[in-house]
Amino acid sequence: MKIYNTLTKQKEEFKPLEEGKVKMYVCGPTVYNLIHIGNARPMIVFDTFRRYLEYKGYEVNYVSNFTDVDDKIIAKAMEEGVSSDEISTRYIEECKKDMEGMNIKPATVHPLATKEIGGMIDLISTLIEKGNAYEKDGTVYFRTRSFAEYGKLSHKNIDDLEGGHRDIKVVGEDSKEDPLDFVLWKPKKEGEPSWDSPFSDGRPGWHTECSVMAKKYLGDSIDIHAGGEDLVFPHHENEIAQSECANGCEFAHYWMHNAFLNINNKKMSKSLGNFFTVRDIAEHYDLQVLRFFMLSAHYRTPLNFSEELMQSAKSSLERILTAAEKIRNAANNGADGAITAEEQEQLKKADEFVAKFEAAMDDDNNTSNAIAAIFELVKFTNTVIDADSTKEFAQSLYNILEQLTDVLGIILEKKEEAQGDEDYIEEMIAKRAQAKNSNRDELLEKGIVLEDTREGTKWSRK
Repeated sequence: MKIYNTLTKQKEEFKPLEEGKVKMYVCGPTVYNLIHIGNARPMIVFDTFRRYLEYKGYEVNYVSNFTDVDDKIIAKAMEEGVSSDEISTRYIEECKKDMEGMNIKPATVHPLATKEIGGMIDLISTLIEKGNAYEKDGTVYFRTRSFAEYGKLSHKNIDDLEGGHRDIKVVGEDSKEDPLDFVLWKPKKEGEPSWDSPFSDGRPGWHTECSVMAKKYLGDSIDIHAGGEDLVFPHHENEIAQSECANGCEFAHYWMHNAFLNINNKKMSKSLGNFFTVRDIAEHYDLQVLRFFMLSAHYRTPLNFSEELMQSAKSSLERILTAAEKIRNAANNGADGAITAEEQEQLKKADEFVAKFEAAMDDDNNTSNAIAAIFELVKFTNTVIDADSTKEFAQSLYNILEQLTDVLGIILEKKEEAQGDEDYIEEMIAKRAQAKNSNRDELLEKGIVLEDTREGTKWSRK
């Protein structure tokens, strides 16, 4: 299995640090509002990769955090007049609902930044002791130039950054030794949540949080660190610098990043009116459609979201679900008895599609080609399943299809109509009939008679 490593800019054979086990960290959302469909892409992409690793027999320790202390959370809390904790708790729960709707498996651990402050203080203290960080007026900065390999992930030259690219320069921080130094800890401001520390009463910087959570739940060195490509610089670059300086070893062996999601070929933006939450999409589509759409392109390819493409994804998914239903029916109602010799040969043919699927997934998580292999399998099953098929043969084909779609997180059984809606529907029908009769009575008083016909309702005067 090969994966593209952002660090080396090439596909590499995947070799875990410990045989049979994978330690994987994926940066999670900052929880200050409902998650948007841009957040959903890495969630779906890396959940799928995790599923494939498990399909291959690996034991995966999958850690994905919630950033529950951040400027945006604090701003939202002040806007609503509530605590930051209330905001983050609310939106973590909402995020989990959306993740469940997209059939994203819960992480082995979903750490919260606010629960790991002690570890962050320890990391910062270690960096100060080693000379990689310094404190000025309660703020702790990382000495960027103290890490000789700074820029190795983003492939940026530190001298170019100094030459005017203000990617990590922070205006107004005159106390820094070097404009490129970044914040590890900041003193509290009025009304902000804060924690005691040897440096000041304050809170950690964002980059510090992920380094500590990855270390605590996965160790000093991990196999895979993943996230959206917008995190490559400065977030992941800074994680590497502080982690490798503190721990004295390689932080992550492989770095995976998904490309951006655009809306009708434009960057998603509230100001452009093209900003969609996962909850918005759920009002119009089953979230299985959103998941299928996200996997229809390679994860490193920019993906364009549009109504037309979502409709196409819905139709494509429907083809798979319809085929699955046909196979299920054959498995339940087909011929009794042992599988025939001809059916044995057809199962061998089906194995060819499994091999194509695995080859696609082995090639840097190529879900687009994996879906193509599933469609070949669907086309095949539609031609070989008929009224004479044995139950055993149909069940064997169904098991193959189910195993592959499960890797993609696609649920084969169509959702039943929402249970418990019957009373509501009956009530609405009754209300409609009541309103209709009321209108009839009112018109009758005015000398107008209504008659229901096949062509619709006709009227005449008495």
